[in-house]
Parts: sequence; C-alpha cells; structure tokens
Amino acid sequence: QVTLHESGPSLVLPSQTLSLTCTVSAGSITTNQYHWTWIRQRPGKGLEWMGNINWGGTTFYSPSLKGRISISRDTAKNQFTLQLKSVNPEDTGTYRCAGEYIGGRYDYWGQGTQVTVSS
Repeated sequence: QVTLHESGPSLVLPSQTLSLTCTVSAGSITTNQYHWTWIRQRPGKGLEWMGNINWGGTTFYSPSLKGRISISRDTAKNQFTLQLKSVNPEDTGTYRCAGEYIGGRYDYWGQGTQVTVSS
C-alpha cells in the first residue's frame, strides 16, 4: 500500500530555511485527483494546513504562510519538498505530509517529524 515518509532536520536555527522532503512509496505523486499536502501542529494549537501540490504540479498555499512557503516536487524520485523561509521559534512543531484525495479526504499520512527552531 501507499506509504509516506518525512525526512529532514530536527533542529533549525532562527532566520534560516527549513527544508523537509516527503517520499511516497508504492504510489505515484502524479496520480490523478490527488494533492500532496504538508500539515503541521504547533504546541497548544490544532492541525494547520500549510499547502500542497497537485498531480499536475500546481501549488496552493495557506495565506498565513504566503511569501515564506514553497512546495516543489521531483517526479522521478516520487518526492515532494517543503521549504519554509525565515523560520522562528513559533515554527516549532510536528510536520506531516499527506496524500489528499480531491481536496478533502486524507487517504495517506506520514508518521510525522518533529522540528525545533532554536538557537
């Protein structure tokens, strides 16, 4: 079955760029009708939809992160990547990738990775 796995640093310095990669196995990120999504949960807050990239490569971002966020993909490696610029301690949290069917049904989830922004 389809599995997702996040990879990247657990600690990032303030003002630097966070880069996380999601690797999709036993499935294709070009599968029709699927969005590949980044979601995070920060301490004391609920799940936060950050943005995604669809089967054709079109991106969609949360307005609250617009200007800081970029999502890209490598179809040959079946990976998609989150970049978040100018991070600060408020960006600390658990980051997960997910496969979302036509904008609402989350069929696949990564296990999550903890990211701490601290000096």
